[in-house]
Amino acid sequence: MNRYIEIECYDDLEPLLFPGNLLEHYAFQNIAFERNAVQCRFQDCIFFGCSMPDVMRNELAPDCCVLPALPVPFNLFPAHLYSPAELYAGFDFRNSDTFLQCYDTRIYTHYISQGKQAADIAETVARSLHDHSISDALHDMLERYDERRVVAVMGGHTLLRTDEMYRKVVIIGKHLAEKGALIVTGGGPGAMEAAHLGVWLAGRHDSVVDDAIAMLSLAPSYKDEGWLVSAFGLMEKLPRINDCCSIGIPTWFYGHEPATPFATHIAKYFDNSIREDGLLAIAKGGVIYSPGSAGTMQEVFQDAAQNHYLTCGYASPMVFLGSEYWTDTLPVYPLLKGLCEKGRYKNLLLSVTDEPSDAVREVMKFVNNK
Repeated sequence: MNRYIEIECYDDLEPLLFPGNLLEHYAFQNIAFERNAVQCRFQDCIFFGCSMPDVMRNELAPDCCVLPALPVPFNLFPAHLYSPAELYAGFDFRNSDTFLQCYDTRIYTHYISQGKQAADIAETVARSLHDHSISDALHDMLERYDERRVVAVMGGHTLLRTDEMYRKVVIIGKHLAEKGALIVTGGGPGAMEAAHLGVWLAGRHDSVVDDAIAMLSLAPSYKDEGWLVSAFGLMEKLPRINDCCSIGIPTWFYGHEPATPFATHIAKYFDNSIREDGLLAIAKGGVIYSPGSAGTMQEVFQDAAQNHYLTCGYASPMVFLGSEYWTDTLPVYPLLKGLCEKGRYKNLLLSVTDEPSDAVREVMKFVNNK
């Protein structure tokens, strides 16, 4: 049970502002209090990055907690997840040079200047407060969904847009979204971008996938000039015709990899460990693994441990896309299967396939079998 009622915009606050009203057990985020708030009393309230008249501040009860802003170029208390427009505010895809001035780039530049492991206590506190707010906003959004419909797609950030596997992941993201799944990824390029592109195209005929990929193929890698420009160009030419959402969960720790703008919501963190663990924990509908390297391997075994110990209450499917890759190139699938047979792992729901339709079917079978 929540002890505090969260107020995140002035419209929600205004009905409470009448003479003599006692506001108790409220948490206010980024509210600019006006003088009419002086007529109220506040007790056991938390103020996150709020501004208020001095007379109001002086009258707060001793058990109120005021957390002011710190001198950093980012909002410590975001009340909602970032949209691509907010994260890339200041970027005009018709002028690629503007990327250097956009909000996301300015934060990353500051982050690097302070060090990935910052020594300054004000900086570390600011990052922690920001990440806490992002986790809170992520939790608020996930409450709108059946937890079993939250499905993660993992895979390498180096996957080229021209690779056949990229197309397969687009199809998976598209078909899962059309069946009511909420797709979550690490929010970066490669396989992660492909999954969000699929959600973006949901509701259109599958043939549009090839048209979209053709538009993006001029910049196959996120390292290529025009990678981000082509994404925004596609979004303008093929706007969404659906209300399907997807969540990208990137981090400034890997800030050299641009966050995909195809995600409708972006939960960007400073702390990569919080992001990694949280991404797997919320994917209670299962995880689809396309080929990847060290990061994807880490996620596989972290996910396996969560399922083995039923950390989230039950085990979810682990679907490996790419039979040759996962059985020969990186033989993770036979390893996990063998360990299950020996009793070293329990509860794992393993499958391997080359077909997007099989991956979608395996996940939806679990999602719908309550």
